[in-house]
Amino acid sequence: MDQEWIYGRQAVLEALRSESEIEKVLFAEGIQKNGIKSLLDQLHERGIPYQWVPRSRMDQLASGGRHQGVMARQAAFRYASLEECFKRASDRGAPPFFLLLDGIEDPHNLGSIIRTADASGVHGVILPKRRAVGLTPIVAKTSAGAVAHVPVVRVANLSQTAKQLQSQGVWLVGSDGEASQSYLDVDYKAPIALVIGNEGKGIRQQMKKRCDFLVRLPMLGQVSSLNASVAAGIFMYEVVRHRGLA
Repeated sequence: MDQEWIYGRQAVLEALRSESEIEKVLFAEGIQKNGIKSLLDQLHERGIPYQWVPRSRMDQLASGGRHQGVMARQAAFRYASLEECFKRASDRGAPPFFLLLDGIEDPHNLGSIIRTADASGVHGVILPKRRAVGLTPIVAKTSAGAVAHVPVVRVANLSQTAKQLQSQGVWLVGSDGEASQSYLDVDYKAPIALVIGNEGKGIRQQMKKRCDFLVRLPMLGQVSSLNASVAAGIFMYEVVRHRGLA
């Protein structure tokens, strides 16, 4: 597989903790060793090679991203299968809890959503292959390493996948600013897939028709909508509240 660089101390540390296949770690020359002791201990324990390089070289590899003097090279990010997500829910003894992201294009939004998905116990995040961002080093960095812990599925046809989920007893709840029903009026204890739309266009009409419920968040200010990652976070924690996990 192609190789990917992940960067940032927390992202690299989480990749190591998840036992991802790390080939090599780079540290910037002059970095304080006290701040990377836990990283060095894990590298020694697992026998992963590392080296010290000029910070300018790391700036180049990170394409201007904030690497904090730490980068790791690993095989390309691995996508999970839908079956793995259902198994994750079963292993935890919980009703399936998924996210369907319909056209998220900003890697920072995706990274933030995955970070919250990890914190709120989501069993899988499902992305379309086309017209949407996939797993990238920026996503990994923004997620603070959560990409190493949350299964992410990439599918050719999101609508068909939604139909498949429904056939397996999963209810689809879509976020739509024009919906008549409040997000507070849904029972999230059942198997749920939250559908979050594109940052500007929202959920596509085809997916809206597929959803079992369309719900809205209250907007009391002058701006008509929330950032996609913020809206997703509110919905995810409403599931947590309904399931008594808080």
